[in-house]
Amino acid sequence: MKIVLLGPPGAGKGTQAEGLVKKLFIPHISTGDMFRAAISSGTALGMEAKRYIDQGKLVPDEITEGIIMDRIAQPDCRGGFLLDGFPRTLPQAMALEEMLKDQGGLDAVLDISVEPEHLIVRLTGRRMCKKCGAIYHLHYNAPQQENVCDLCGGELFQRDDDTEETVKNRLSVYSEQTAPLIEFYQKKGLLHVVEGNHPINTVLVNLGKALGQNWN
Repeated sequence: MKIVLLGPPGAGKGTQAEGLVKKLFIPHISTGDMFRAAISSGTALGMEAKRYIDQGKLVPDEITEGIIMDRIAQPDCRGGFLLDGFPRTLPQAMALEEMLKDQGGLDAVLDISVEPEHLIVRLTGRRMCKKCGAIYHLHYNAPQQENVCDLCGGELFQRDDDTEETVKNRLSVYSEQTAPLIEFYQKKGLLHVVEGNHPINTVLVNLGKALGQNWN
């Protein structure tokens, strides 16, 4: 199956992607992993992408699309793949459609939906230890003593990108970028929206149901 996985920051896409690829026996293709692999392999597109990444700039669509095309042409993708992090915009979605036109196109687009208020709780509750890097969550995995690491006694802190203001901005940007994608795939009958504010395994089972699989 050729699948695109959508979902806002904090929706649990990474966790669900791991479960999906194990169940479906297909590779998980994330843009971050692809860039690292292309750069490590020293491909022309990888080196071009590195030039932008090193300058802190977004990699242009044509380079990203080229790396995607190279990746999905690999032998392990013959039986399908799970795309995570691409497409992010409508032009990228249209480019992907063109890439796959000789392969029957996508089979499904899975959108993990979580209400913004739940995402804000998930993302702003994270705390990290300054000493050992251990990760806690104020609601789901709180330390025994406030702001103190259970493992080493180090001080816990909140990362800059986990503050409520930053999280709200990230969610706003995602919503603006993804709204046209949702409509695009909905019109094509490919979109399956799955509620993500449930236990991990429940979400995975529901994603399976959306794909016609019974993983109960």
